[in-house]
Amino acid sequence: MLINKAVFPVAGLGTRFLPATKAQPKEMLPVVDKPLIQYAVEEAYAAGIREMIFVTGRHKRPIEDHFDMSFELESMLEQAQKQDLLDVVHSVKPADMECIYVRQAQAMGLGHAVLCARRLIGNEPFAVLLADDLMVGEPPVLAQMVEQFRDWRTSILAVQEVPAEHTRRYGIVAGTQVNDRLMDVSRIVEKPAPEGAPSRWGVAGRYILTPGVFHEIENQPRGVGGEIQLTDGIAGLLRREKVFAYRYHGKRYDCGSKEGFLEANVELTLSRPDLGPGLREFLRGLDLS
Repeated sequence: MLINKAVFPVAGLGTRFLPATKAQPKEMLPVVDKPLIQYAVEEAYAAGIREMIFVTGRHKRPIEDHFDMSFELESMLEQAQKQDLLDVVHSVKPADMECIYVRQAQAMGLGHAVLCARRLIGNEPFAVLLADDLMVGEPPVLAQMVEQFRDWRTSILAVQEVPAEHTRRYGIVAGTQVNDRLMDVSRIVEKPAPEGAPSRWGVAGRYILTPGVFHEIENQPRGVGGEIQLTDGIAGLLRREKVFAYRYHGKRYDCGSKEGFLEANVELTLSRPDLGPGLREFLRGLDLS
């Protein structure tokens, strides 16, 4: 495969979901019946990636436990002959998938988190997935991006059009259209004010990056919020390499916000044949006036 490794920056504190995240990682918050991080890992796996690198912090042990064997649980399910549930447990980490964990000692920004994985990545292109962004697409969004990388062999950023008043939430790109889905990026700015935004194309939480980005991150000053920003590293990379922005097929749920998290739970539940009919009937009976 062209992209063998994926990085999951999961060291953040999840303060927007306090008190739920006081003692558990935000990435372990469930959407329907799976934690956010599992959706992201499954997306990477569906794109052909088998080496998952988690950049963790303190209090993130439940993520490691989730992708580890649970001997007591598996033994109990086996003895109770609950094969369907045992299959669910085994599906969390397929046998051909490897999980590696590296600690980010200080929360110094997304760019710094990615830099923590440098020795594990080496001189290979790699994917970055932000679990806060739950992406639903067919084929999966990262698989679409790997296909683009196969053709262009350069960094690819997932983008979507955002309202002008929301540009402060995103890295914003501008450039020249290559086709209806792809843009040759000439500029990227981290969280600009609406009046200073070069466009309304915001970077979503999926990236395919060449290893040259590490040099840029390592040698850049701190950016917005006093943090080492991945966006600034990509801006530096633009001086030496092409970077493309890809308008993906699919839907993104901003599960870093309470509203997006609730929307994901409702819509993904409604899409389930086992749960959707009951929830739909319940919602019809609500007084929404």
